[in-house]
Amino acid sequence: DEKIIETIESLGCKYLIKAKSYSTLTSQATNSSIVFVKGEEGRETTELYTKLVKWEKDRRFVVSRVLKPEKERAQLSLLEGSEYDYFFFVTNTTLLSEKVVIYYEKRGNAENYIKEAKYDMAVGHLLLKSFWANEAVFQMMMLSYNLFLLFKFDSLDSSEYRQQIKTFRLKYVFLAAKIIKTARYVIMKLSENYPYKGVYEKCLV
Repeated sequence: DEKIIETIESLGCKYLIKAKSYSTLTSQATNSSIVFVKGEEGRETTELYTKLVKWEKDRRFVVSRVLKPEKERAQLSLLEGSEYDYFFFVTNTTLLSEKVVIYYEKRGNAENYIKEAKYDMAVGHLLLKSFWANEAVFQMMMLSYNLFLLFKFDSLDSSEYRQQIKTFRLKYVFLAAKIIKTARYVIMKLSENYPYKGVYEKCLV
């Protein structure tokens, strides 16, 4: 909404807002004359100075595009730019295009953590009658969640960082095993060739 942006601008504040993929923006971004600059993690960026329908003036839009997965690209038409996913950001900052995307992604990561805690740790379902009891449960949940994150970043490969708790639980915790009790020991026996064995063993070191 341009009125919101105008209010922010009137206060002399900076803003960085993710925009929807309006046809006005998409048609310009996919034009063959637009030059994208290669950045990190396969990302390419460019800038548009344009206005949306019903806007009064042009503003700076940063465009980021990333190649779609190979299987998905193989099914696409030959239309210009159809092999990419496009993301748009409107901003009045002076950050370079690549920096704009990176700065926004930091916020996106925070939202992912909140979502994971809400759904995988059930933080959104504190049903005790006492406020203080709910606070205590919430604090324990968040402590457990942060310990999980520390463990994930410390013990797993970087390719596993994006896994959420439910996926982690299915891959590494829900393993078929046999418990054998002897006179002196309790032994857990796992299959010699279970999936993700290498990652699991690394976590035990």
